[in-house]
Amino acid sequence: MSRLLVFLLTMLWGGLALAEDFSALARVQPDGSGIDDTRGGARLTLTLSQGVPWRAYTLTDPPRLVLDFREVLWDGLDAGTLDRAEAVRGVRFGGFRPGWSRMVVDLAMPLAVAQAGMTVAPDTGLARLAVMLDAVAAEEFAARSGTPHDPRWDLPERSRPADVPPRPMGEGPVVVVLDPGHGGIDPGAEHDGLTEKDLMLTFARELRDVLRRAGGFEVVLTRDDDRFVSLERRVAIAHERRAHVFLSLHADALAQGQAHGATVHVLDDEASDAATRLLAERHDRDDLLSGVDLDGQDDVVAGVLMDLARHETRPRTVRLAEALVQGLMAAGGPVNRRPIRRGAFSVLKAADIPSVLIEVGFLSSPRDAANLRDPAWRMAMAQGMRDALRAWADDDIARSALRRQ
Repeated sequence: MSRLLVFLLTMLWGGLALAEDFSALARVQPDGSGIDDTRGGARLTLTLSQGVPWRAYTLTDPPRLVLDFREVLWDGLDAGTLDRAEAVRGVRFGGFRPGWSRMVVDLAMPLAVAQAGMTVAPDTGLARLAVMLDAVAAEEFAARSGTPHDPRWDLPERSRPADVPPRPMGEGPVVVVLDPGHGGIDPGAEHDGLTEKDLMLTFARELRDVLRRAGGFEVVLTRDDDRFVSLERRVAIAHERRAHVFLSLHADALAQGQAHGATVHVLDDEASDAATRLLAERHDRDDLLSGVDLDGQDDVVAGVLMDLARHETRPRTVRLAEALVQGLMAAGGPVNRRPIRRGAFSVLKAADIPSVLIEVGFLSSPRDAANLRDPAWRMAMAQGMRDALRAWADDDIARSALRRQ
């Protein structure tokens, strides 16, 4: 994927900024917003309650248009109504980083930004962003695509985990990183009014409180609000906090087949079954679908990954998965008939930290969906995980003492 800048428009507004009050969030107006086909391309129009700094660029594999804004509210905007163009496959929008919002437009063909501009009505203050996209050859599209870098946007560089090992078990509290899946522009699974990103944030907060009340745990959340966090950043947080254990929390929906009950996934290059392979592919596409440029990610992952075959971490992770299954069963479950599975989940690639991905339930299962709505059921599951982490930590500390002798 090319790193070349295709199109960058950073509106600093000059003297206009002195007259406008940008303290309130801009709202997207559904009326006057849409994506329509043009002869040989497409046109995107967004009407905002006020002007905001913005930028537009394209990415490849698959072709996408990405629009970044100072934070805006998307209330009342329906992606299905917005997308009226055959040249577009789909649209997503939402929070991306603190203070920033993003829209990602999946393109059905290579379309380059030909013109883009924002105008602000002097009488009403309404802003209108218009982006014209023209069809180009695939080679030209690739050459003109890539994530722009402009320090004025104050978007941080990719984080790389510090080369600091986890704290030895038994020295202070057990450091647990809870990773509520998805967030911001990436909603995760959606089913019958439930959204995976919201459910897992709620559950992560509840589990954090249960662990803190129990004592002996230090708990860190990879996100504590509705924001997007890249897979790389989630792993980096665990390293930065020198975590002892990393739990990624999900509640997916499977379109094919039936899935019921909690499952615990550990890292493996080969998936243990077709369903796990599909889940891993779906989770690993979250960054891509959220408009993240994955150019160079292999090198980053290699630095995080280190050695997947570390003789200590792999059996410790398996014992963690087994303890969690026992804890969930003791709390009433239900758990899947094959509760421990293996897959190539990128979010589990911190080789020196026991890491598992837990599907607390499946939104595609009516029984699981009803459970996930129930605060009492979620509390029981959190308590089961607390007991499992206690048992695992005690066992791990005892085994570590034997290894040191």
